[in-house]
Amino acid sequence: MSESRVPRPRRFLVCEPRHFAVQYAINPWMRPDTPVDVELALAQWQALISAYRAHGHTVDSVEPVAGLPDMVFAANCALVLEGRVFGSSFHAPERRPESTAYETWFKTAGFDVYRPESVCEGEGDLVPTRRFVLAGTGFRTTPEAHREVQEFFGVPVIGLRLVDPHFYHLDTALFVLDDDNIAYYPEAFSPGSREVLRRLFPDAVLATREDALAFGLNSVSDGRHVFIAPRAEALADQLVTHGYVPVPVDLSEFHKAGGGIKCCTQEIRS
Repeated sequence: MSESRVPRPRRFLVCEPRHFAVQYAINPWMRPDTPVDVELALAQWQALISAYRAHGHTVDSVEPVAGLPDMVFAANCALVLEGRVFGSSFHAPERRPESTAYETWFKTAGFDVYRPESVCEGEGDLVPTRRFVLAGTGFRTTPEAHREVQEFFGVPVIGLRLVDPHFYHLDTALFVLDDDNIAYYPEAFSPGSREVLRRLFPDAVLATREDALAFGLNSVSDGRHVFIAPRAEALADQLVTHGYVPVPVDLSEFHKAGGGIKCCTQEIRS
């Protein structure tokens, strides 16, 4: 079945973890007294970039800024659809300067950037599908931002409430497999949101809590290859059964800050 899955070349935006550290705590994963091995983080990040390029994807990079240790999590900077950029407005004061750094990159690259009025953390909580945008709320991005996204893009936005602080962003609990399907961890969502997902994606791949806590759902799919955390073994086995090809990439050093593969990856959709 995997031969019937067709990968689509992607364009990704990333940021080197030159200044990566855990200097504050804004999610349950972060403990400021936890040491970070920056050399290991850089090696893991470079392995991810190499994996993307080896599978035919284009990778652009933003220059990291000293004093912004979470800038490596490029997914939180924006949502880009059809060449239009809906920027970010972070919940945590420590991360707010990141919005300006990424906005500068996008403008230099020729994009216009809309800065939201409401708290919005880019692809962390905004996951586009072929028909609509799935939008998380409960911990970071607000429902008001969901309305801004819909007005800006003219694309239907489906709000989903997150209820487990370990899965504080939508991209830690759900990812898109292809044009028609997703993978997600049901218990990360409120009962109503679980029912919405069940109705929209009756054939979705359902992850266990163990695989979700291993950052298995913080994955990136090109429609065939799924770049996934190695410890999410049961989820990877399910993906194989459904015809996808797992590409394990270890970003465990970034788990100390509550991030993984998708967190480090912004997709630029032209």
